[in-house]
Amino acid sequence: MLLWFVIIYWIISVAIGLWAALRVKNTADYAVAGRSLPFYIVTATVFATWFGSETVLGIPATFLREGLGGVIADPFGSSMCLVLVGLFFARPLYRMQLLTIGDFYRNKYGRTVEALTTLCIVLSYLGWVAAQISALGLVFHVVSQGAMSQSTGMIVGASTVLVYTMWGGMWSVAITDFIQMIIIVVGMLYIGWDISSMAGGVPVVINHAIDAGKFSTFWPEASLAGILGFMAAAITMMLGSIPQQDVFQRVASSKDERTAGHASVLGGVLYFCFAFIPMFLAYSATLIDPALVEKLVNGDKQSQLILPNLILNHAPLLAQVMFFGALLSAIKSCASATLLAPSVTFTENILRPAFKHLGDKQLLRLMRIVVLCFTAMVTLFALNSQLSIYKMVENAYKVTLVSAFVPLAFGLYWKRANTQGALAAIVLGLATWIWLEVLAPDAICPPQLAGFFAALFGMIAGSLAPLVIQHQPAHASAHPRRPASH
Repeated sequence: MLLWFVIIYWIISVAIGLWAALRVKNTADYAVAGRSLPFYIVTATVFATWFGSETVLGIPATFLREGLGGVIADPFGSSMCLVLVGLFFARPLYRMQLLTIGDFYRNKYGRTVEALTTLCIVLSYLGWVAAQISALGLVFHVVSQGAMSQSTGMIVGASTVLVYTMWGGMWSVAITDFIQMIIIVVGMLYIGWDISSMAGGVPVVINHAIDAGKFSTFWPEASLAGILGFMAAAITMMLGSIPQQDVFQRVASSKDERTAGHASVLGGVLYFCFAFIPMFLAYSATLIDPALVEKLVNGDKQSQLILPNLILNHAPLLAQVMFFGALLSAIKSCASATLLAPSVTFTENILRPAFKHLGDKQLLRLMRIVVLCFTAMVTLFALNSQLSIYKMVENAYKVTLVSAFVPLAFGLYWKRANTQGALAAIVLGLATWIWLEVLAPDAICPPQLAGFFAALFGMIAGSLAPLVIQHQPAHASAHPRRPASH
């Protein structure tokens, strides 16, 4: 019975996505929904994009093993990212009327910086999208009671999300995100109430977690290694997520800059609040079915099954439908957004300069082809990855933290930031990070934090040094900005 509910829900959501695709007339519609989305839609799509598989499966599993100290990156860092975007980045970026985040780097620093940052941003999405596809495979495997393998589930899930994302772009993503946010919120609240009653109530679960020391691990130990490790975990998603196309798309899709700023902040706050419900549910399992938790908790991938198995074994059918409906909504909203974002920026900022003769309709067709190719690539990556969902997501943002954040922040708020400084930041940040990841991954200073400091040094020193490399204005007009709307 549960499987049929899942199938029906899946068909309806894909149909809604295809219906929304009818609004797409040009690349601005496809990439940023014609810059027309109201406050409630933008808030919903910000929240739903962030509330993905790692929130429902990855974060709870990590919390059970490591306590709050293990989930600093997400939800603490990730929700703070959205708040920072709303406060400091949304309004100035919206005023620029850009199609992609890569356009900012081109206009500010030139073609070379545009290409380098875009490639880093696209690369960062591999882990994030792969995490969502892995989760889709896991869900289909669980609800079919093993009749569908996890690999087959990945392929089926990726294929169906691809259908409406490829045709509808940001319009399909935004409309489906709004519906999926409602399902997530209602589903999580209902499941939280149902499971808490089985465990003896909310105070019982929280007090048990406190007694078990799950909340005492948040602050680092008073040592250099502990403090640096805490800083690295906090900023990886807090800052590394800011120069991301999916975040920028939600800003750019808003009907005005006020909506862009306020919706980002509210979406971040809502995400932070609701991210604790799956953690609460997972810890409730230690009281309801301690044998299940003991069996699964020690393996990265096995621990992701604790919550689905708890629901299947102990919850009534309605609760199962609500949980898996919310879970699929979370995964689908995140997957569609993270398939679209890198495909759009890769087309606009890498391919378009090489095909200057393309008209808008031809460029739209090219964007759809890139979505198809990127989906195939990340599905292949997901099928062969041994990382947990949480690790896939956390690792995704290291590359943008060390390469793209510093040029973006300094480009907006430091008048002396220039092309030479941006190139120095990218080269030093990436080189330091990669070098330490290969030679000293367990060093006192985590590789991504060292890369971030190197990028800061590169930007400041490069911008203040005598100019050898200068921004050529001709680069900024290499592929001129198109009108935002039809």
